[in-house]
Amino acid sequence: MKAGGGDGLLKRRGLEILLTAPSLIWMGLFFALPTFLVFLIAFRPADPWGGVGDGFTLESWARLGNPAYPLIFWRTLWLSAATTVICLVLAVPVAYWLARLDRGLRRWMLILVILPFWTNFLIRIFAWKTLLHPEGYVKELLLFFGFSDAQAQLLYNPWAVLIVLVYSYLPFAILPLYAAAEKFDFSLVEAAWDLGAGRLRAFWSVFVPGISKGLLTAFLIVFVPALGSYAIPDIIGGTSSEMIGNRIAQRVFTDRNLPHASALSALLALAVLLPMVAYLVQLGREQRRLRKEGGAE
Repeated sequence: MKAGGGDGLLKRRGLEILLTAPSLIWMGLFFALPTFLVFLIAFRPADPWGGVGDGFTLESWARLGNPAYPLIFWRTLWLSAATTVICLVLAVPVAYWLARLDRGLRRWMLILVILPFWTNFLIRIFAWKTLLHPEGYVKELLLFFGFSDAQAQLLYNPWAVLIVLVYSYLPFAILPLYAAAEKFDFSLVEAAWDLGAGRLRAFWSVFVPGISKGLLTAFLIVFVPALGSYAIPDIIGGTSSEMIGNRIAQRVFTDRNLPHASALSALLALAVLLPMVAYLVQLGREQRRLRKEGGAE
């Protein structure tokens, strides 16, 4: 019996490995390997023709001490964090509302959410540039209601970049949150109402914790691309609103210094990977602690 059970376990493990192998190979080739190459190039010298030289050096890392970089990194972090927070705050109630709609109407609302993706990304950015132009509709509307003056500049500042970042990444927050909300048992919210909780209390204490996995997914889907944004700050923000993605693009296309661009990219990757690894380690410790407590009982 034991031998048969061992054979069954080996077969199940083999089947699991077989099923996950395509995904692991795909991620290894198109995620892990390129990331490793970026880190490797960051330790190589640049050659005069825009390529990668021989040998290894820390020159690219030493150049990260440029006095302009701390401000650019700080701007990148706060714009990305603000974009993520605003997108989540807006997307959570939208996901709740969508999940409660009738299926027929819900289908049309989801089409409206993904409708911006049918238009080229750069065209949408230039559309916002037209709207925020000194002679654009937004400026004229603010002047009409007395919320702005003629000298106010809506373009080429971090706040304009933030507005367009939120517009661009809000659907990426809504869709995973909706997927989580669709699987949520709304009878739990109704039970909270019956127990005396108000609608807002039930929403934040029952619904939001119930879609925590969707929140984490939405956070990553919005925060990580926002960190690497360069088209939006370049077109909407100008030189006063540079993000680290703009400097990476400049090092690649203008300076043709691939090792320095790789060092900047590696630093940006570490800013994302290290907190994620710390979170996963803490989560693993918590799960092991809970298993030990469960075994002790």
